[in-house]
Amino acid sequence: MSGSKTYPFWFGGVATCFATLCTHPFDVVKVQLQTNEAKLRKSDPGAFKTLNNIVKRNGWRCLYDGLSGSLFRQATYSTTRFAIYDIIKGQLSDNQGRLSILNASFASIVSGVIGGVVGNPADVVMIRMANDRKLPLAERRSYRHVFDGFIRITREEGIKCLFRGVYPNMVRAIAVTSSQLASYDQIKQVLQFRVGWSDDFRTHLVCSLLAGLVATTVCSPVDVIKTRVMNSPKRLGAILTMTKMFKNEGARGFFKGWLPSYMRLGPHTLVTFLTLEKLRQWHDGR
Repeated sequence: MSGSKTYPFWFGGVATCFATLCTHPFDVVKVQLQTNEAKLRKSDPGAFKTLNNIVKRNGWRCLYDGLSGSLFRQATYSTTRFAIYDIIKGQLSDNQGRLSILNASFASIVSGVIGGVVGNPADVVMIRMANDRKLPLAERRSYRHVFDGFIRITREEGIKCLFRGVYPNMVRAIAVTSSQLASYDQIKQVLQFRVGWSDDFRTHLVCSLLAGLVATTVCSPVDVIKTRVMNSPKRLGAILTMTKMFKNEGARGFFKGWLPSYMRLGPHTLVTFLTLEKLRQWHDGR
């Protein structure tokens, strides 16, 4: 990525917000699949059928339910984790801009924990908005936008509810940062210093695609648990939710929504890093 150079802290947030505009529909599909507690395989509609059912019932516009929450989440969560990761990376990289796996892991853990906490309130609202149309009319929350969600959750359920699922969210944030930012850096270092590729579009493209694949697979189990905890009207903890899922749905339940997750996180990672690299090139005057 940037080696020891420093860039404006908001570059990561801008890049991820732009990516979110392109991939949010897959987030809606992913959330609705992950909240499906069906035990039998035949009861799980799958990504494309879920997408078709959503559009058939509510029209194309509903694929952007919760967009304000998703954008606000990226503006807080991703801005924070990218900024802190880059600060730590700048301190721990060698003279050639290379970062060891151990130092990359340390940067991922610190930035993931802080980013997960900062972005949790918007994540709660986004998940509820994205899943709202799936609920019976009497149970729908009908938040108008992310700030309406903040106000109503605080009034109706208490401010602590905005931090429901914060622990699995922190774990997911660490996993995402490690498997996305750190893997992007490590893959890029291999391609540049061992294979001899240049710091160009081809390198950015390959690194982004591989980082997206790694991130989706690593994060899927934590993402499903986080979604269930945040969407639940009851105060079920992560451990209880995980135990209940394993008992009722088996190991496969932890990978529900993997395809829409990759359909979302793969392109999201691609657009994020290509945009981020362009912003950095623009900043460097290239």
